[in-house]
Amino acid sequence: MQTLRVNGHDMAYLDIGGSDGPPLVCVHGSLCDFRIWNAVLGPLTRSHRVIAVSLRHFFPEPWDGTGETYSIEQHVLDMIAFIEQTAPRPVDLMGHSRGGHICFRVAQRRPDLLRKLILAEPGGELDESLDPDYRPGPSPLAARFAASAEKIATGDIDGGLEYFLDALEGPGAWKRLPATPKQLLRDNATTLIGQVRDQRAPFTKRDAEAIRTPTLFIGGANTKGLLPKVLHALATHVTGSEIAMIEGTTHPMFEQKPQKYCEIVLDFLTR
Repeated sequence: MQTLRVNGHDMAYLDIGGSDGPPLVCVHGSLCDFRIWNAVLGPLTRSHRVIAVSLRHFFPEPWDGTGETYSIEQHVLDMIAFIEQTAPRPVDLMGHSRGGHICFRVAQRRPDLLRKLILAEPGGELDESLDPDYRPGPSPLAARFAASAEKIATGDIDGGLEYFLDALEGPGAWKRLPATPKQLLRDNATTLIGQVRDQRAPFTKRDAEAIRTPTLFIGGANTKGLLPKVLHALATHVTGSEIAMIEGTTHPMFEQKPQKYCEIVLDFLTR
């Protein structure tokens, strides 16, 4: 593990593999950190240099959930500053879930830093220009996340995480989860407190049309709820984008079928 000083913060990251080509920078999602990419590091680093970051306030940084420095905006600024210090540039950028949202916003603001963009079920909401069923206010999923954060804030870490994961993956998801990924979620549990305070802007048609970086969207064919809707709505309006759906997987598709995920990513990066 290494650290890089970014906007007054020491950002932890892994830098693995070797290649003269563009580095592949990986951004994790909610309640995760750079360890979430472990299942795909082997295949990816055989031909690419992979840099997996841990965002501000995530493991290994201890955080109690207080303060106003946890937000999409802060994480976007941190990623821009991190990539500005990465050589060579431009880089390939890959994000999962909330990390996909962050990568999308980086591509909006600083396309000069990027060669290719990979978004694995980017998290977020759609506005009325992308969703004919749009209703103002938080989504039902956001309300579930808020309830999870309330439990975590009172010290009921496992209870809050169970509520969160079952909302995302279906009833019983937390109980079925092995011990190691459970501990990863516990290590980042307080970040959910910050996330529910984050007033992130919804995706708009204009946002999607502004992306000019070659983009690949990856989804789990069995993922339910809002995430597939967001993926397909964005892909429809990102010029020239591609979609790959992985059969037999849900939101953590690169953990469920890492070999297939890597095949798709490597094919996209080498074209």
